[in-house]
Amino acid sequence: MNFLNEYREKLRTPEEAVKAIKSGDWVDYTTNVSFPYLLDAALAKRRDELTDVKIRGNLIFGPIQTVECDPEREHFIYNSWHCSSYERALGDKGLCNYIPMVFRDCTEYYRVFLTVNVAMMAVPPMDEHGYFNLSCATGIAKGILDKADIVILEINDKLPHIYGAFDESIHISEVDYIVEGEHPDLPQFPIGEATEEDKAIAGFILPHIQDGSALQLGIGTMPNVIGKEIAESDIQDLSMHTELCSDAYYELYKAGKITNKRKRLFPGKGLTGIVFGSNDLYKWVDRNPAVMIAPLSYVNAPEHIAQFDNMVSINNCISVDLYGQINAESVGFRQISGTGGQLDYLTGASMARGGKAFICLDSSFVDKKGERHSNIRPHFCGDIVTDPRSQAYYIVTEYGAVNLTGRSTWERAEMLISVAHPNFRDELVKAAETQGIWRRSNK
Repeated sequence: MNFLNEYREKLRTPEEAVKAIKSGDWVDYTTNVSFPYLLDAALAKRRDELTDVKIRGNLIFGPIQTVECDPEREHFIYNSWHCSSYERALGDKGLCNYIPMVFRDCTEYYRVFLTVNVAMMAVPPMDEHGYFNLSCATGIAKGILDKADIVILEINDKLPHIYGAFDESIHISEVDYIVEGEHPDLPQFPIGEATEEDKAIAGFILPHIQDGSALQLGIGTMPNVIGKEIAESDIQDLSMHTELCSDAYYELYKAGKITNKRKRLFPGKGLTGIVFGSNDLYKWVDRNPAVMIAPLSYVNAPEHIAQFDNMVSINNCISVDLYGQINAESVGFRQISGTGGQLDYLTGASMARGGKAFICLDSSFVDKKGERHSNIRPHFCGDIVTDPRSQAYYIVTEYGAVNLTGRSTWERAEMLISVAHPNFRDELVKAAETQGIWRRSNK
């Protein structure tokens, strides 16, 4: 077949392609750097023609012109599965609603429950066989595209082509329209500088990581920084099995720490579901046989994570209460990020032989007024519980690491207070006494 002829027949300008969208439609932008920059801009120009167009995305770094052109939300209603800092700022303005989820189930929600009238995403150029690689969005993209009534692809030659295990591509026969045009450089997310707290937290985790461990690093600065600290350690022969492939894995690769030799699933290949980071990372994953991408329904499935001996999961959170409940996504009612795959990996690593799951946080923070507050709380009031206390494992601050597994309420309170900032330990003891979870003999 002549796929180039079919390609030309389906080629449209962005303005022509978005005419497929009607008032009341559900439109999907998939995720991260696969955001359809040109199509979003073209759809924003139709603002006054449309009402109640509902858009889903996640980890989109902006700007989203359909959102920014309609502050009254009469025309476009934006919703996110997992908030980037940009989407968080939109939420603060009332311009983004959060959709609760766990990442391994996200495409199943689409398959069984949700409507997608039009799916739009950016992809690398078509190959000679008529396929478009789903690149950095493979973790969720195919499930969304399969459900869509109309599929529109935007060609972005800056996106890496990432080899996949399955569902990493879509054929031109499954696509309705294609658009082309100039794109800005992909967003950059290099690893930040480690704070003294980050270094201390990494120091408490490193002794738990063995040669040959499989490693998952979550979204956020702290897991990335800890990954860089691991790259500078003596640990060898690590494997990559992770929801997000970030620059930390590139640092581990450069340091010779990632070999994937001891993996049970896809030996010799690091497995991920989504990718974003620096240009160096995008170049590293591009057509690299040592990196494989697959749907998060597979990558984040606890039964697959559990197959790795000595699986180590490292994620961060915002706060923990004295019962061991973990909040990784909100400050009170304010949505900060999302559940993502944290609960998936907390579950899977706990099931693995020799597996360990670490949730990290600074013991305290200083507000804009210069006042210090504890991130270990007596109890939550409005904060979202990302991980239930029944699944809490290691909690790590700059003051130590404690394992809450199998511990009673008073033991948990004692352990968590021991890693709280010293300024707040006495008041946390008093709170634990009031809440009936403190043994007076421990004081």
